Amino acid sequence: MHLSPGTTFRHRFRFSQDDVVKFAAVSGDDNPLHLDEEFAAKTIFKRPILHGFLGGSIFSKVIGTLFPGAGSIYLKQSLEFMRPMFVDTDYEAVFTITAIDSDRHTAGMTTEIADLETGKITIRGEALVMHREKF
Repeated sequence: MHLSPGTTFRHRFRFSQDDVVKFAAVSGDDNPLHLDEEFAAKTIFKRPILHGFLGGSIFSKVIGTLFPGAGSIYLKQSLEFMRPMFVDTDYEAVFTITAIDSDRHTAGMTTEIADLETGKITIRGEALVMHREKF
């Protein structure tokens, strides 16, 4: 695949409550907003939400394994948490290359996650990635 500014990659995914529990264990973030239905029911969200960084972790998965893939080195990522994310909901991560620096083997890209049912953006940001073979 020839990568150039404007190249877009899309990846559909979803997280389960088991994923949330595992992320809480690994991260140490056991906020009941993510883990306790009764607690979360009393919040503005009315149900448990995903950890923001669990949602954002899909960017790392895709960049390291799918686009541009193995050999990628993550240099920078900004994240803006726009809306809550929920378990057992279908999402799509969208990556669009905005610039390539061939001398440094880097690419800047926008990163977004959208709820597939509503079309609303849940997380957006920008990444800077190095890949010696693809940029």
